[in-house]
Amino acid sequence: MSFDENTGNGIVYLTAQNIHTPHAFTTRRGGVSQGIYSSLNLGINRGDAPAHVRENYNLVCGALGIEISDVVRSNQVHGARVRGVTLEDRGELFKSTPPEADGLITCDTGVALMVFTADCVPILLHDRVCGVIGAIHAGWRGTVLDIAGVAVQRMVDDFGCRRTDISAAIGPCISKCCYETGQDVADALQKTMGKAADNCISVQGGRFMVNLKESNRLLLERAGLIDVTISDECTFCSNDKYWSHRRTNGQRGSQAAVIVKHAG
Repeated sequence: MSFDENTGNGIVYLTAQNIHTPHAFTTRRGGVSQGIYSSLNLGINRGDAPAHVRENYNLVCGALGIEISDVVRSNQVHGARVRGVTLEDRGELFKSTPPEADGLITCDTGVALMVFTADCVPILLHDRVCGVIGAIHAGWRGTVLDIAGVAVQRMVDDFGCRRTDISAAIGPCISKCCYETGQDVADALQKTMGKAADNCISVQGGRFMVNLKESNRLLLERAGLIDVTISDECTFCSNDKYWSHRRTNGQRGSQAAVIVKHAG
């Protein structure tokens, strides 16, 4: 399985072939923001003009056939909290202080879950049998805390999902080619994953190069998933297409991964 690039409502976004519910991994192409935020910036608190950000959301939501009021987000803190949300949580997109969490799950139809990235790993989950969905933001801290596994366990415990019914898509993020870390990150990953971490870390001239995509794929497989697809695009390499925190030294917007539980 792979990803498709789509153009709709004037924006460019990706969809994963194994996720069979409305969703998108946005790029930075097609919005109205200007300057360092050009052009599809979805970061609400990055310093962009609020009117531009809101119009960018109109474009994304229009492409998916949803309303801005359907979107639920969280205050991402690089942790492993997974928040269960319902229809009552909709309409909080532009609240200044939504609840802290780096994962969202729901079984309610009409809820759009959204997480934000600019090098970190976006993961969308979909139970293709009962329709439960999830959205995860996994930086290196969230990865070593196994937030992906936590989300899968919550889907099982809260909604009765079967692990083998859950599909996962790991979207564009910084790839191993560009993700240089200190030994502390490599050590933390090895503590979480054991010998499996050896497949995700290489040492080049004293530098530790870490593969967060593969790390999360292995953690999802450890959680019992058998259907996981990974984007091969790197946000750092393709900064003309994606936001990259490292490439811009933090002077940037944000892309989003969004998934909607549809009826039926």
